[in-house]
Amino acid sequence: MTTRTGRRRGPSLVGLAVALVASAGCVVGGASEPGGAPPPERPASGTPGAQSTRADGTTSVEEFQQDVADARSIAERYWSAQFRASGQAFQPIRRVLPYRRSGEVSCGGQEIPRNNAVYCSASDYIAYDVNWSFGAFRQIGDAFVFYLLGHEYAHGIQTRLGIRYNFTIQQELQADCMAGAFLGDSVRSGTLRLDDGDLEEFREGLLAVGDDPNQPWFAEDSHGTAEQRTDAFFRGYEKSLDACDLT
Repeated sequence: MTTRTGRRRGPSLVGLAVALVASAGCVVGGASEPGGAPPPERPASGTPGAQSTRADGTTSVEEFQQDVADARSIAERYWSAQFRASGQAFQPIRRVLPYRRSGEVSCGGQEIPRNNAVYCSASDYIAYDVNWSFGAFRQIGDAFVFYLLGHEYAHGIQTRLGIRYNFTIQQELQADCMAGAFLGDSVRSGTLRLDDGDLEEFREGLLAVGDDPNQPWFAEDSHGTAEQRTDAFFRGYEKSLDACDLT
């Protein structure tokens, strides 16, 4: 993936979805925030390490931090333009917070666990487990970071638009669609560039992601089956926000 400046942002989208099972959360309530932005620690046991990395020279902490900043900046510009086009004022998400330990960040009295990323609506921030995210970045590449920020930013946009659903799966699949629209529109505008074969590799990766087949669709933490999430993402990617039922 390449930004408009032409700087290489990672290998390809292959395997991106492997790390996304726990990446899409939305927590509502008050918050206790950590101070500062801690650098990633050495990956914990079970976290992808250097010996299994797929990235081609983009595995440093500095590259990871730059990818997070780039993804946030592009998302802010994208959604600002969308709101401006509809005659609405836009307020960017207040903060993007890295954390290291379960309970270091809480939202509405709920401790945010490790190996996760969430949007907290009451305090208007995205929080992500920096070690887990960095481990996935080293194994998969920068596309993980852009999807992660894109999906969680979509939850912030849902809050700004006053969108509420009775079932979690509706909210999550819409966020997948919005993340797809954000990435697809950014590619079409020239802000991002995907290499040949990236979309097919992304599609293949998404087949491995989704709720357990035995999980009821109406369960509180349902995100959708692999097929549902793939369909939602690519509807947004191909047709933009018109496919995401934002009205």
